[in-house]
Amino acid sequence: MERKEFALGDIVQMKKQHPCGTNEMEIIRMGMDIRIKCVGCKHSILVPRLKFEKNMKKVLRSAGSEQQGQAAE
Repeated sequence: MERKEFALGDIVQMKKQHPCGTNEMEIIRMGMDIRIKCVGCKHSILVPRLKFEKNMKKVLRSAGSEQQGQAAE
């Protein structure tokens, strides 16, 4: 199984929607557990890393690319 690449501050797409209707989450804390915040309603959830990696589809916006874009301006 291939490990997915993600970092603090990334906006990721999850397999299942949050009850508010969006499936976009922002990574706000990383460790053995990962805290994600719903982009729609700002509710935060603490998820074990293995469950997060299983339920994450892809990285929509990377925090690193946004910082590099701001530095170029």
